[in-house]
Amino acid sequence: MADILYYALDLLNNSFCGPIPSNISNLSKLTFLDLSYNNFSGNIPPEICLLKSLQHFALARNNISGSIPQEIGSLHSLSKLDLNANRHNGTIPDEVWNLFNLTHLDLPSNQFLGNISSKIGRLSLLSTLYLDDNELTGQIPISIGCLKNLLVLNLRANRLIGSIPDEVGNLSKLTYIDLSTNKLSGKIPFEIGRLSSLSTLDLYENNLTGPLPSSIGSMTNLSIVNLRNNSANGAIPEEIWNLSKLAYLDLAINDLSEIGRWSSLSTLLMSLLYMLDISMNQLTGHIPASCIGNLSNLQYLYLYENGLSGSIPKEIKQLGSLSHLQLFSNNLTGVIPSEIGLLKFATSLLLSSNNFFGSIPSSIGNMTQLSSLSLDENQISGSVPASIGTLTKLSTLSLTENQISGSIPQEVGMLQSITSLDLGSIPLTLSNLTRLVSLQLSENQLNGHYLRIVRLEGNQLTGNISEAFGIYPNLNFIALSHNKFYGELSPKWGQYRNLTSLQISNNDISGKIPPELEQATQLQELDLSSNHLNGEIPKELGALRLMYRLLLSGNQLSGKIPLEIGALSNLAHLNLASNKLSGAIPDNLEECIKLLNLNLSRNKLEESIPSSLGNIYGLQSLDLSQNFLVGVIPQQLGKLHMLEILNLSNNMLNGSIPNAFDDLKSLIVVNISYNRLEGPIPNIKAFHEASFDSLRNNKGLCGNATGLMPCARISVNNVGHRRSTRIIILIVLPLLGALFLSFIFAGSFYMILRRKIQRRNPGVRQEQSVEIFTLWGYNGRMLYENIVEATEDLSSNYCIGSGGYGNVYKAVLPIGEVVAVKKLLQSEDDMLVKNLKAFEREIQALTEIRHRNIVKLNNGEAGKLDWKKRLNIVKGVANALCYMHHECSPAIIHRDISSNNVLLDLEYEAHVSDFGTARLLMPDSSNWTSFAGTFGYVAPELAYTMKVDEKCDVYSFGVLTMEVLMGRHPGDLLSCLSASSASALVPDDQQILLKDVIDQRLSPPIKQVADDVVSNHARGYSSP
Repeated sequence: MADILYYALDLLNNSFCGPIPSNISNLSKLTFLDLSYNNFSGNIPPEICLLKSLQHFALARNNISGSIPQEIGSLHSLSKLDLNANRHNGTIPDEVWNLFNLTHLDLPSNQFLGNISSKIGRLSLLSTLYLDDNELTGQIPISIGCLKNLLVLNLRANRLIGSIPDEVGNLSKLTYIDLSTNKLSGKIPFEIGRLSSLSTLDLYENNLTGPLPSSIGSMTNLSIVNLRNNSANGAIPEEIWNLSKLAYLDLAINDLSEIGRWSSLSTLLMSLLYMLDISMNQLTGHIPASCIGNLSNLQYLYLYENGLSGSIPKEIKQLGSLSHLQLFSNNLTGVIPSEIGLLKFATSLLLSSNNFFGSIPSSIGNMTQLSSLSLDENQISGSVPASIGTLTKLSTLSLTENQISGSIPQEVGMLQSITSLDLGSIPLTLSNLTRLVSLQLSENQLNGHYLRIVRLEGNQLTGNISEAFGIYPNLNFIALSHNKFYGELSPKWGQYRNLTSLQISNNDISGKIPPELEQATQLQELDLSSNHLNGEIPKELGALRLMYRLLLSGNQLSGKIPLEIGALSNLAHLNLASNKLSGAIPDNLEECIKLLNLNLSRNKLEESIPSSLGNIYGLQSLDLSQNFLVGVIPQQLGKLHMLEILNLSNNMLNGSIPNAFDDLKSLIVVNISYNRLEGPIPNIKAFHEASFDSLRNNKGLCGNATGLMPCARISVNNVGHRRSTRIIILIVLPLLGALFLSFIFAGSFYMILRRKIQRRNPGVRQEQSVEIFTLWGYNGRMLYENIVEATEDLSSNYCIGSGGYGNVYKAVLPIGEVVAVKKLLQSEDDMLVKNLKAFEREIQALTEIRHRNIVKLNNGEAGKLDWKKRLNIVKGVANALCYMHHECSPAIIHRDISSNNVLLDLEYEAHVSDFGTARLLMPDSSNWTSFAGTFGYVAPELAYTMKVDEKCDVYSFGVLTMEVLMGRHPGDLLSCLSASSASALVPDDQQILLKDVIDQRLSPPIKQVADDVVSNHARGYSSP
């Protein structure tokens, strides 16, 4: 582009795009360049500095990015720089403060960082300064007081801190100052009163404190004052009422305690004031009648949430322009004056939460522009006036919590615009009508297919859900959760074509989920959790492509998770926990790319964890606990960098934890207990700070966490390595020889013993050998040596119980795990065979069931038990029996529930142990057996019927419950109760009180614990 004698180039408000050409610098004589309101992008070309004559440079409202080039400092003739509303970033370069001829500096609505330089004081000709809506920090520089020609100062919406400098008072020509939405603190400087030309003072939303300076009264040209949302305190200075040009005054949300002399208002005609907001302060006193009439132009009067008292003055009628009158949440009293009906332009009248009494004035019907009327929470009496029917623009009417009597006038039906109608709540005393079978609201002709929202959650509503609702085509939200509805879900729910949220959790609903729900295509939230739903999850739910929350936990759903769930690409929350789902976790769940929470815990899911779950990059919570998952933890889960909660506990996972888990920096909670994992834990905070319970019962985890052994370190010292090698050889060779001889001896002994047993029992079927000591994947020899060492060769000091075929010892293994070890008793060959079979039966039962309250061959230690611990023991045993009887297939009958067979861990949680007498309750078997159990715990009928069922354990559980609460075996009490039951009437002096039965060594239980003790003692006579 050759040199052309252009002096002005105005391309304002076009559709130019792309970068600003660098060869624009060829227009060397250019004095005016305006490229505003286009789509230019890229950076400001540094060649712009060659336009030495440029005086006006405007790029407002483009997409220019990057920082301001330092070369701009060479434009010494520049008087206006306008970069408003772009995407500039970085700091404002110091070279800008060298443009001494600048009169207008407009840099708002960008992303500038850093402090405002103190060099700004050099721009003595500056008249407008716009730096608002950036990310500037630091304090307002004192040198800003040097800008004596400044008319406009706008620093709004930054992150400025510190106080407003006193030097602001030097800006004598200033007409507009906006410092709102920052973090300024301290007092408003008294010197601000010297700004006699100021018309707008906006300090909204800062942290300013202290009283308002009386010098504000000297700023006689003020028309707008906004000090809203600060922490100013004290009285409102009476000088403020001298501002005759004031049109807008907002002092809301402060700590102002007094209004000053309201009477000052009576001597002035503030004819320009149209907005007065002093709400949400601590004002007291009356609303003076003498001043209200002078505010003839007032349109907005907000005095709500103060401590004002007295009545509404009748002079309120003189505010003929008033559109909003909001006085709620004060201590106002008296009757609502009939003169209020003269406010014909009012659209909002909010008088709630006061102490008004008397009736609603009929003149209120003259306020025909009203859209919102709130009189609730007063002491208003009488009936609702019929004139209220003239308020046809009313959308909100609230009269609740008053003493209104009489019937609702028919004229209410004329309020065609009403969207919210609150005439009071259903009285709580209605709950006393315990025999109520019919509640009629008939002859109301309530109708309207415009019903959109129904919220009835958190009540005690009952009824058959199948018949309770018709079809409301415009309904988009219904919440019925936490009630007592029963019955089955109707297929009609699919006809709610506008329904976006269906919440019916925590009820007593049964049956299947209707597949017709697929027709409710707008459904985004489906919460049916905590009911009794059964059957399979319908695959048709996959058609609900807008679904973002699917909650079906706590039901009895079975079958596989349908593959169609993977089609819900908007799904963010999926909770199918606590059901009976089986099969594999679908691979295509990765297609739910927006998933945040996935909970499939407490089901019967099998196979391995699909590696595809690692592709749900936004996943924050993953719970797959208490299933039957096997295999290794996929390496791909290490890609879940947003994951905060991970629970894989109570499965059968093996192998090591993937190295990729070191990248899970967001992880907060982790639980991998009760698996078969080994090796080092990841080197992240979540694992290092995990509790022992979160890592316990694995094959051999190590690392820096509570309860884990440190991982072995490999030495790199060559000399030490050679020396240790010699020592190992000298030690290992003799041990290998001895071990070889031991194997020969043990093998010979075993063969002799086996032949002897087979000769005496030729009909006994040869059982498949069980590698007892490899149940957890341990090396058998090493584990045996650890047990012998931990128990000092099975010393009686470590014996914690004896059974029918062996003694039980407590052993603390080197990895910190506490285990219970059973040693078979030496006996005759016939008895040895029975003991071995009983032992193998116990091992089989324990390896086939998995529950937190059933011992997994490990033991805790008992201690002093308070009432809370004892109650938890009873609950733990009940949970274990419930699992064995009702959730195992076939059911398992323990047959020997007693205090000797309940072990406690370090947290005093109960674990049922000793399954040597356990029987599987086969449905096609007679289930007759020989006598087994502990004397004092066995049900009497078992002694003569020999038939095994759940009742055997239930009786023993009752005895155990009483023993826990009494602190001793209840044999004497049972005898006494048996004798009492034989008598038709027991004298009062022979009746047994609960307080005399429970353990006297502890203080009596109080409050909730006492209630639980009573209920649990009663449970001892019933069932778990």
